[in-house]
Amino acid sequence: MTAPVATIVLAKAPVPGRAKTRLCPPATAEQAAGLAAAALLDTLDAVRAMPGARPVVSFTGERSDAVLAEELHAVLDVVDVVEQRGDSLGERIAAAHSDTSALHPGLPTLLIGMDTPQVSAALLDECARTLRAPGNDAVLGPATDGGWWLLGLRDPRRADLLADVPMSRDDTGARTLEVLRAAGLRVGVVGELTDVDTAAEAVEVAALIPGSRFADRVDALSSALTAASPA
Repeated sequence: MTAPVATIVLAKAPVPGRAKTRLCPPATAEQAAGLAAAALLDTLDAVRAMPGARPVVSFTGERSDAVLAEELHAVLDVVDVVEQRGDSLGERIAAAHSDTSALHPGLPTLLIGMDTPQVSAALLDECARTLRAPGNDAVLGPATDGGWWLLGLRDPRRADLLADVPMSRDDTGARTLEVLRAAGLRVGVVGELTDVDTAAEAVEVAALIPGSRFADRVDALSSALTAASPA
């Protein structure tokens, strides 16, 4: 039997004008929010299919205003949902681990965002196995932009180390790894993924997951997004 792990998706409601705004232009606010909604739903599918996962969504924003609200409601109604809290992103990440641990005491935690719809249940299972491997206290998945796409902790209380780490920078991944190791945690590093923030990244990631909601949305916008992507 696969050992359980509390798997957190840090998410915000995909509301036009508030989600994936770096895609505007070439996308409209509604189209960008549609891409965000598709990415979130694909991510939630992967988490729910992961062996041993206890899915938790750390959520902020108004679901009813979201693109694909009905489909999003259907998923959020069958998983644990906690409200995001904290001022900075680092504080919200730390709180998500803490609140998830309160729901699932004693379980390790894996946290991802909603910007990597190419993630799969198999990849998440691999990350959980890395976290549980002898000699590891944490697992980190670096992102191509210098950040990270996944953070797992054997002891979720150690997420408080993240509260003061500057996020959304090209050195966030390196800083996170440094802080964890400085606190004495042994960190396993898994494969790098691309976060979707720009048109070029959307096209790149969609090509990896044909037939997904995200790829279908990108295909519908392909002319505009491809034109905005560097040659």
